[in-house]
Amino acid sequence: MTTLTGPGREVLDMSFFQDPYAVYDRLRADGPVHAMRTPDGIDVWVITRYEEAKEALSDARFTKDFTGVPDIFAQQSTGVSAHEGYTDILTKHMLFADPPDHTRLRELAAKAFTRRRVEALRPEIQQIVDGLLDKMAAEREVDLLRTLSFPMSMAVTCRLLGIPPADEDAFRTWTETIFTTNDPARMNEAVRGVDQYLVDVIEAKRADPADDLITALINAREDGDRLSDRELVSTCALMFVAGYETTASMVGNAVVALLRNPDKLAELKADPSLMPNAVDELLRFDGPVNVATLRSTATEVTVGGTTIPKGQFVLVSLIAANRDGEKFPDPARLDFTRPLGGSLAFGHGIHYCLGAPLSRVEIEVALSRLLARFPELSLARQPETLQWRNSLLVRGLSTLPIRLY
Repeated sequence: MTTLTGPGREVLDMSFFQDPYAVYDRLRADGPVHAMRTPDGIDVWVITRYEEAKEALSDARFTKDFTGVPDIFAQQSTGVSAHEGYTDILTKHMLFADPPDHTRLRELAAKAFTRRRVEALRPEIQQIVDGLLDKMAAEREVDLLRTLSFPMSMAVTCRLLGIPPADEDAFRTWTETIFTTNDPARMNEAVRGVDQYLVDVIEAKRADPADDLITALINAREDGDRLSDRELVSTCALMFVAGYETTASMVGNAVVALLRNPDKLAELKADPSLMPNAVDELLRFDGPVNVATLRSTATEVTVGGTTIPKGQFVLVSLIAANRDGEKFPDPARLDFTRPLGGSLAFGHGIHYCLGAPLSRVEIEVALSRLLARFPELSLARQPETLQWRNSLLVRGLSTLPIRLY
């Protein structure tokens, strides 16, 4: 059993983002838990093996409550501080709460975010995707992220929430800034923009209700309880920011995986009924979330023989766990006949992604329509030249040049 603190940490440099799997393969071979320092200079403990990752995702000793996070930042000697915006709009929701607060928030959100609402969106998602493909058809080469993945995900998320199409560009700018900037001033400007916009939209929908998710969240009740104004804004921001970025990135990851595995692409074209299985396998193979959202130790915790002290940041790597050969034989191989179940792409336990059903529908529709419309599509650049975003949270490409014909 080992206990480590600051010294002896491996520092992840920026090259990590371009090939995290090589790093995770090495770490996983050495053990399930590792003391690391992120490219931003934050000391963390990274969990890389499947069984330990799954356990940590549902272990109450790893707290999601954001209250103590600024104190942990302050105790570190890295000079990194929490963005002020994180303490409000981005944290007053279920992802940064423990039971019983989490239970209450999730039950209220679940009453609004129903499977019926998701399935009712499927025809509209198909129309959105077909419209984007029509626009792409005039070009021989496109950036698939900018012409399909992100516009689709933005449009679907806005339709779900009830945000007018005219405001999509503003939301896209705010969201990209929140996920990618290391500049606290830009971060806080984007957070304030989202905050004020949602405050105004919620006020407008109270006066003029509609058949959308924001109105449903306003009206959601459980035993007389309802979301407060701050919880409403933060929950809407969570559903927007989390759902938009991850789903859009996953469409890009899936297309790259298929084009780099032409036998699997041919198999899917020959038998479109494989698509639901293929989506699950693609999510396992190269999911859009590198590490689960931040946890910290509420007490001393021993995982896989390593003791992590109280008050430490813990990152559970979902993509590392999903490449664990002890759980998934030959994990670096795409296999659309692999038995379903077990993937941690959407998390596990009480924080399992509430939007997983919608994300699956979007990915399935986007891939099905794209492959049917452009059966000869190919990468327009060599795979090794593709650049991945410098984001510890989101696993996604910066651009995806695709040749359609």
